Amino acid sequence: MQIILVSRAGKLPKTLDLADRRLRWKLLATVSAAVLGCMGTGVALALLLASPRDRALADIHDMQRQIRQQNTQLAGVRQDAHRDLDALAVKLGQLQAQSTRLNALGERLAEVGKLDDGEFNFDQQPAVGGVEDTAGVAYALPPTLESSINQLAGQFDTQQAQLSALQSLLLDARIESNLKPTGMPVQGYISSYFGVRPDPFDGRSARHTGIDIATPFGTPVHAVAEGMVTFAGQRSGYGNVVEIDHGNGYMTRYAHNSALDVRPGQHVQVGDVVAKAGSTGRSTGSHVHFEVWYDGRVVNPLAFVRNRR
Repeated sequence: MQIILVSRAGKLPKTLDLADRRLRWKLLATVSAAVLGCMGTGVALALLLASPRDRALADIHDMQRQIRQQNTQLAGVRQDAHRDLDALAVKLGQLQAQSTRLNALGERLAEVGKLDDGEFNFDQQPAVGGVEDTAGVAYALPPTLESSINQLAGQFDTQQAQLSALQSLLLDARIESNLKPTGMPVQGYISSYFGVRPDPFDGRSARHTGIDIATPFGTPVHAVAEGMVTFAGQRSGYGNVVEIDHGNGYMTRYAHNSALDVRPGQHVQVGDVVAKAGSTGRSTGSHVHFEVWYDGRVVNPLAFVRNRR
């Protein structure tokens, strides 16, 4: 089969012989290249028109995936926060119970300490002050829980200040009480009082500077207050004597003892045994002559022996 190509310019016609194998391969290659070029052009046009939408869809899918991941992380954080808040709420309840117990303890201490009514009010905050610190940064908590914790912290500050002051007051009161002569120095009964009386030896009027407490021989004699032994020995008329300086102007004297159990310079506590009752010196029988001195002058010890610590 032959194909004749005629030119318009008057040139000689060309003849293509399809029986020629080489020519057929050339024609097939030319047609294939044309077809492939058309197909590539179509694909390029399709990609050019479809790629923005596909890219947008891919971006949307990626953002959705990130959002799902963030939601998962947020749910975990929320669960942790709820667990922390539950733990804080439980702790807050425990602290509130402790605050109630502290209030009850403070009121009990105030009652035991026999403090004046209203001197310690555990429902009110004590007056405080200080320089403002503007450098601190507050840690944010939920409003309800934060206000409860702040209120509880204020209660603890109040209770701590109140209890500290109460402790100091009770300690001061205890020290002062221990240094003040109180109670009987020996078990027995008062056989002679303070003041003017007939002398037991000659019957004349004489001033008695203490009280006599009749008691069996050898009965332990106790210090009626804390202090320092300033004298332990014999004095004219008193026999074996113990003298104790208690500070704050107080001094006590225990006379007519059969034996002395302390020495000068010894520190004694309330109730310590300082001597044994007897009848030494100017005495008619076993007893303890007890004197109380205040600011250098002898005073009636009756009010002190009748008092209770």
